[in-house]
Amino acid sequence: MGFSDLMDSVGGLGRFQFINSALLIIPSIIMASHTLMQNFSAAVPDHHCRIPNFTMSNWNITPLALDGQTLLKAFVPHDGKNKPSRCLQFTEPQWHLLFLNQSVANTSGLQTEPCRYGWTYNKKEFNETIVTEWDLVCDLRHLKQMSQTVYMGGILAGAIILGGLSDKFGRRRILIFSYLKLAVSGTCTAFSPSFSVFCILRFVTGMAISGIILNAVSLNLEWIPIKSRTIMGAMNSFSSSTGQIALAGFAYVTRDWRTLQLVISVPIFFFFFYSWWIPESARWLIINKKPDEALKQIRRVARINGHVKEGEAITLEVRISGFTILNFFTMCATSFGFYGLVMDLQRFGVSVFLVQVIFGAIDFPAKALCAFSMMFIGRRVTQAVLLLVPGLLILANAFVPYELQTLRTTLAVLGKGMLGASFTCIYMYTLELYPTVIRQTGMGFGSTMARVGSMTAPMVTMLEDYLYGLPLMVYGTLPVIAGVIAVFLPETLNMPLPETIDYVEAQRQGEKKTQLQGRITKTVQNNSYSICAMDRSLLLQILIQD
Repeated sequence: MGFSDLMDSVGGLGRFQFINSALLIIPSIIMASHTLMQNFSAAVPDHHCRIPNFTMSNWNITPLALDGQTLLKAFVPHDGKNKPSRCLQFTEPQWHLLFLNQSVANTSGLQTEPCRYGWTYNKKEFNETIVTEWDLVCDLRHLKQMSQTVYMGGILAGAIILGGLSDKFGRRRILIFSYLKLAVSGTCTAFSPSFSVFCILRFVTGMAISGIILNAVSLNLEWIPIKSRTIMGAMNSFSSSTGQIALAGFAYVTRDWRTLQLVISVPIFFFFFYSWWIPESARWLIINKKPDEALKQIRRVARINGHVKEGEAITLEVRISGFTILNFFTMCATSFGFYGLVMDLQRFGVSVFLVQVIFGAIDFPAKALCAFSMMFIGRRVTQAVLLLVPGLLILANAFVPYELQTLRTTLAVLGKGMLGASFTCIYMYTLELYPTVIRQTGMGFGSTMARVGSMTAPMVTMLEDYLYGLPLMVYGTLPVIAGVIAVFLPETLNMPLPETIDYVEAQRQGEKKTQLQGRITKTVQNNSYSICAMDRSLLLQILIQD
């Protein structure tokens, strides 16, 4: 009897599965906001060198009634479009420029220097961002990308550390700990007194996000029957897309990075309090020699689903072993291309709020098509297509002139939607390729590779200084390569979740578990299940699938 068969006997996709999934999926809305919030909290508004406080009499100039924009011409050089320089000012005020037409004024021979008195920012769109608060512009502009890289580094560290700890101490404990960690670190980030403290807290936040994502997905799908796994996995992915749209609304209303940080952090305390209701994975309990607790959780599921008698009838035993490896390059390339597109919305030349909503909305049809493709075509083909096509779209976008903003945005939206759907497929794929005994470790390593991609992506944007379109060429190349690699991954459509390494190895060799099936004898008596095994070290050989 497979575990999925057991789930069917105690209600299948019943009341418990819906409640458990909802409690684990809802926080994903906030997780997406934390990951993409720097599109708003680190937005770079128009800016120019600040004009010093002065009176015209100090410069032997007859006082004139001049507005600030006109007066700016005497202190800051302007380009041909009459826009002030962002990083330079004249070494001495050039009063004669006030009386010249800007289109005919020649300022090429005038001496300039870096902004001496700081910067003045256009606060029409945002009241305050980390860029305006800590002057992360001009020579310090790279710190904006660095802060996002630090956050992704935290997610990477969390994947490495918390992925392994989840296999050792359980999914539920690490999930609860991660909720608390995120609530505290996220709230404290809103009160950061300096950029250094901000980066440290963002790193801790990233670690917590990683712990939540890895364990929430496992605690959700490990209780779901085979036939319903794809749909429930897609629902989890839809919540992330909802979060992207909600983030645009939060940012539009708040317009201040500290307020926005609080809005997406304080609700995590609520998730922490109710997470104590979420049960531990029965699969993990069995593998870690806690059969009594596993049986207790299964009977609890049966009771919630209204199948008390079936739950009381279950008594099973199991042996375990095993390991298999997923090709991590696919996850790395997906993350690299995805974050390369979504973390620099200002490049499109339209409202960042609008672009954020469009980027979030495109996920719904893309992920719906992905779910249907995974169910009817298979994981392998779906994964390959969801990498090859967006990779080619991004490469094509690299050669579209900057002035064609509509075409550039359209190609980026389509590419982003398909890469977002690729995440849906790759996480499902990873869960199905790893056996229960090391599933979280495998998910952790996979997430690690994804974070390597997401950490690198913000830094690649700096290549724009050397050649227009070069970052997009890089962002598009890796998904294309990964799409070719994905063709060689094994198919897992309608396959039960593997529990042991022996099972995975037998499956790869086409042996269909003949060696494992020889270890047990299955008998069915009076609607109950009884298995005689070689030892009584664990519960439920339901984990060795049919």
